[in-house]
Amino acid sequence: MKKLFSGVVLAMILTLISLPAYAAHSTIKIDGVVVTTDAAPETKNNRTMVPLRVISENLGATVNWKDSKVTLTNNKMQITLQPNSNTVIKNGKTELLDVKPYLKNNRLFVPIRFIAETFGCQVNYQNSTVTVNTEPLVINNVKVKAIQYEYHMTMGGIVQQIQGNTYNKALYKVFNENKGKVVDAPANYSWQINLDVPGSYYKDGQYNFMSHENKSIQQFDLYSLNGPFSEEELKGYPEVLIHDVTADKWYSSTVKARESINQLIKTATNNGFVKVLSNTVV
Repeated sequence: MKKLFSGVVLAMILTLISLPAYAAHSTIKIDGVVVTTDAAPETKNNRTMVPLRVISENLGATVNWKDSKVTLTNNKMQITLQPNSNTVIKNGKTELLDVKPYLKNNRLFVPIRFIAETFGCQVNYQNSTVTVNTEPLVINNVKVKAIQYEYHMTMGGIVQQIQGNTYNKALYKVFNENKGKVVDAPANYSWQINLDVPGSYYKDGQYNFMSHENKSIQQFDLYSLNGPFSEEELKGYPEVLIHDVTADKWYSSTVKARESINQLIKTATNNGFVKVLSNTVV
């Protein structure tokens, strides 16, 4: 009996030794928000590994795959790496990682500390939580805490807070880069859809960039042209307008800009960076 017990214990030890060096899942917190991922972070060789999407979407890095290699670009920093290799090229210079990126369930896992710090983020690990802090958006020398986003439906409205410096910067960039020519304020515009007046505009959303004192630093409103009307009735009216409320100026814009804004909010929502402040929809 004693020999049998010893054999079982020995078998268990050998099994544990043969297992990969993975540990319990870690929590990733970026700019104070616990990130929602489609594949949980995990620890390998004392390094927290995260699916590539966490980096690309929440740290503002663009991703390009070519010849089994992936290149991450964020501002002026570029990193090229590949699965199962500890060699990384950082802005043209070769470095060695102490843990190799790897593929698991069709996801590429990368070491978050190395990449986040390379992109200028502050990283801290405590109590199984990896905290990453990115550089905030600054408008007129004031740091932006979050975006207060409001939209209305037929029976009520919803006010949300969009968090995360990456999303704040991306949305601010979309608004500023998609201002077309300056136009006059439309004769008819409101939260309500008006199908009686050609050339009237419906307010898609209100975006307030808020300071840490919860004061508005910059406000943009987005409007879409009401329809359906004939092409002749809508001739000369831009499909989308941006109202820079802070400067009280109106600009023509594009459907593509509106779609980019909606996609950013959808991504932020899926990753846990959007919080509902109030909901009066009935």
